[in-house]
Amino acid sequence: MTTVMVQIQNTPAPTSSAPRSVPTSADVARLAGVSRATVSYVLNNTSAVRISEPTRRRVHEAAKELGYVPHAAARSLRAGHSRMVLMPAPAIPVGPLYSQFINELQWALGRLDYTVVQYGTVGLHDDEAARAWAELRPVAVLVPGFGLGPQGVAVLKRSGARAVVTLGHESVEGAHALLMDHEGVGHCAGTHLYARGRRRIGVVVPEEAGLEAFSLPRLAGVRRALRDTDAALTELSLPYEEGAAVRLAARWRDLDLDAVFTYNDEYAMLLMRALQDEGVRIPEDTAMIGADDLLLGRLLRPRLSTVHIELPSGRDLAELVDRAVRDPGTAPETHKVLGATVVHRDSS
Repeated sequence: MTTVMVQIQNTPAPTSSAPRSVPTSADVARLAGVSRATVSYVLNNTSAVRISEPTRRRVHEAAKELGYVPHAAARSLRAGHSRMVLMPAPAIPVGPLYSQFINELQWALGRLDYTVVQYGTVGLHDDEAARAWAELRPVAVLVPGFGLGPQGVAVLKRSGARAVVTLGHESVEGAHALLMDHEGVGHCAGTHLYARGRRRIGVVVPEEAGLEAFSLPRLAGVRRALRDTDAALTELSLPYEEGAAVRLAARWRDLDLDAVFTYNDEYAMLLMRALQDEGVRIPEDTAMIGADDLLLGRLLRPRLSTVHIELPSGRDLAELVDRAVRDPGTAPETHKVLGATVVHRDSS
């Protein structure tokens, strides 16, 4: 008997080019051993239905294993509105203090089951920006700074926004308002310098576009503090550039100033170094005070006097948004925020 050896090549199984099907809530329900309604209650954080913690864990573990995430558009259709809170990104430099406030606000809104989306505003202004925001159909819009008018508020509300909240120095018709008292910041600084015996006081006014919404009220606050006194005020225009600070320091003695409010702590850092390099002693020749009470102010030498600013609570603002979303027919609320107190250190 003849034996014939035949070698059969091991060919790989054909791979399917079809994409994997997207997991559904039904898949999650089967894997977790619960109903689709239970999956919906758990993943949408519904508080009206009591579900045991072990069941919640099974649903979350099944969703994670399958890679399932709820469909935002479908959830919006069921609820009658989205859960997206739109926050236009400010087109101006923002410092650590504002960033900390935004982080707290996003956390608080997330706890209330909202999703915060930041939207770039470069090239968009006033009501034109409002129309661009409306296209995203947010349930609420938080507008920092200024530039939104009553018409823009109306556009947002017609598109389905249940809450429009502005953060600025004046309220807008139809919108909830958090009024930021930047004039009070300047008034604190001016009052402090005058009480320290300073009579020739400079005030830094940043040249960066957009900051005038904050810097001009602060300048007005210093002017109010010195009104009807024997003190003189000098405006000091200054871009946030090392070279510009050096040039200002070079003519400091000609300005004959014995104190300066630097708008904030970051401008204080910029100007302090330039003045010290020029041989100007702080506070002996010139007292200095900033604002924001940042960590860097405590690291400078001499330690920087500053105006501590108390921003609104992110949690309180999140609760205001939630109230307005739940009851959009309520009258707009107006709250004065931004407490200011002087922190006296070595520089003044």
